Amino acid sequence: MSYTALYRKFRPGEFDEVKGQEHIVTTLKNEIRTDRIGHAYLFCGTRGTGKTTVAKILAKAVNCEHPVDGSPCGECEMCKKISSQTSMNVIEMDAASNNSVDDIREIIDEVQYSPAEGRYKVYIIDEVHMLSAAAFNALLKTLEEPPSYVIFILATTEAHKIPITILSRCQRYDFKRISIDTISARLKDLMERENVDVEDKALRYIAKVADGSMRDALSLLDQCIAFYLGEKLTYDKAIEVLGAVDTSVYSRMFKNMADLDVIGCMKLLDEIMMSGRDLNQFITGLIWYLRNLMVISVSASGSEMVDVSTEQLEQMQQEIKKVDETGLIRYIRILSELSNQIKYATQKRVLTEVAFVKLCVPEMEKKTSDDSLLARIDAIERKLESGIFVNGQPDNGGQNVSSVTNEAKTSKEPQPEVVLPKMVSDDLKKINGKWQQILSDISVSSRSFLMPEICKKTVSQDGETLILQFTDATAEAYFNRDDKRNLDELKTVISNIVGVDAGIIAETVSNEQSRNSLDLSQIIDKINFDVQIKK
Repeated sequence: MSYTALYRKFRPGEFDEVKGQEHIVTTLKNEIRTDRIGHAYLFCGTRGTGKTTVAKILAKAVNCEHPVDGSPCGECEMCKKISSQTSMNVIEMDAASNNSVDDIREIIDEVQYSPAEGRYKVYIIDEVHMLSAAAFNALLKTLEEPPSYVIFILATTEAHKIPITILSRCQRYDFKRISIDTISARLKDLMERENVDVEDKALRYIAKVADGSMRDALSLLDQCIAFYLGEKLTYDKAIEVLGAVDTSVYSRMFKNMADLDVIGCMKLLDEIMMSGRDLNQFITGLIWYLRNLMVISVSASGSEMVDVSTEQLEQMQQEIKKVDETGLIRYIRILSELSNQIKYATQKRVLTEVAFVKLCVPEMEKKTSDDSLLARIDAIERKLESGIFVNGQPDNGGQNVSSVTNEAKTSKEPQPEVVLPKMVSDDLKKINGKWQQILSDISVSSRSFLMPEICKKTVSQDGETLILQFTDATAEAYFNRDDKRNLDELKTVISNIVGVDAGIIAETVSNEQSRNSLDLSQIIDKINFDVQIKK
């Protein structure tokens, strides 16, 4: 006899063997036990979660001569015929290839004939969302009021494509993705039956890769066993067969990304490519790894939503300190865009390398990208914190920034402190003439408070202090905050442009006081002094 694939060999034959869908199994068993069987069922859910399997078990249960607690006995003549697919009472149809209105009309014609044996005629229509609009319309009346001996079971992976008129006529059951724990426990049980030596960690990894599909898990396990036939299947062997990437590689790549190490990312990508790993799978795995980091970062209970070992969880909790949530979201966005692009690209490696350069060099992204700007600012702040001087046009002769920094750190020569002259009355004219330049160099938030309609510039009696008068207390509080950060920023901009240590006071005045005081330009015109600008 030819070999039978694991997912076919161990397909459940009764409700109790179905794993991960207890909410559906319990309901169907109660219906059969109490004889409250519906005429139309809709099974929805992702691939490999048991839709067709449960449909076949239900077909056996309703025709079983001796049901046991709502489940088929598996021993009677009807159960054996349905299991061997020789029964005339169970008709399976693939709507993907039989989706025309003529195919549905054949079913409508057959419905008129009662079953030759057993109680019910069961029609299982798989991938029902593939039916044409005309086919759905033809099915409507029969689906709503079929003969008492007919049951329709519709199965689909895309319930949103089914017309609402069909949905309203069916009992809908949503099949959930099966948990990793459930899949791995099922795989372990089956491997014990098959006398195959498999490492628990390998089974858990296969269950994770299956992404909630029991059928996919059994197919992947079958593939791994075939490659290492007669040998113990270990975690490393499973990774090698499936062309997957170990979690430690994702951790290394994240470290390179957080450190803005382009060369490190390129070398690791080359290592992955040379080992024969699939780039699509690597990118998908890295996105999922970043997702886990984000979940751990934003929630105190996030660790409960991440399926990793205790050791790896501790490592990830240390890693999230390198990048904030905004940075993680930026990483996920860029890699998600890459994942969509490389599906149909011929130069996958080049696209991947470009994406990682963007990740490590935020300024390569569009200037309109908010998260890229934040990433650039964050990178600059980290450099400053580590002692690296950031300059717009470095003149270090092409040397590495870090090497220049190290040289600076090792230099013990004290740097001369630049002392600017105090502002005098003659400097007021310079400030007034270059006010627009001052506004253009200052931050946007400070600029908004310094506009003429909000701020009035005047001087002290000695003519050596610039007074900013605001009629709104909010503006005055902005410049007079405890750390004086905003006022110091204005002083720095003035000193850079005018070359003096400006004395500045911010105060709140009434509208009447503001009207009575002279503006800086009026004071200059009234005094009418000549200013000699020294070169």
